[in-house]
Amino acid sequence: MKLPDAEDCVLQLQQQIQLTIDDGQMHDPVLIGIHTGGFWVAERLASGLSLATPGSVDIGFHRDDHHAPMAREDAPRQVQPSDIRHDLEGREVILVDDVLHTGRTIRAAINLLFEYGRPDCVRLAVLMSRAGRQLPIAPDWCAVTLDESFTDRIKLSGPEPMSWQSHSHVA
Repeated sequence: MKLPDAEDCVLQLQQQIQLTIDDGQMHDPVLIGIHTGGFWVAERLASGLSLATPGSVDIGFHRDDHHAPMAREDAPRQVQPSDIRHDLEGREVILVDDVLHTGRTIRAAINLLFEYGRPDCVRLAVLMSRAGRQLPIAPDWCAVTLDESFTDRIKLSGPEPMSWQSHSHVA
């Protein structure tokens, strides 16, 4: 299966979020991107939506599987410091990631966000959602949803230009 253009996905996501803002459902949201791909997307969204520079979170120490052996090509990696640029207390937060799969990354990011204050609400924007959820987490905005027949690993590369990398998962 050929994956859609990542830059086109960002524009789709931007349009969805803009509709929510235009409808008055959100007021002056704060964008927070999950390191690294989610932050690249958040930067693009901030520019396109005329929102403040996004913050970033690295959930490396908040994962529930950090002790498990990882058969991932990008592990091990050094955890980067989070950069929360705004007071989150009482704010509307848009948490941004590139791919939503099991939901564990999002759970870890939400836990981390609450260390910086109690947001009024946290909404989730992802470029791509795929089957395999292990936690009851769903995106508020999503550019592309893959069906369960898609089993390859997906990773966003970038930041200039952003594109998808896909390879078969070997257990």
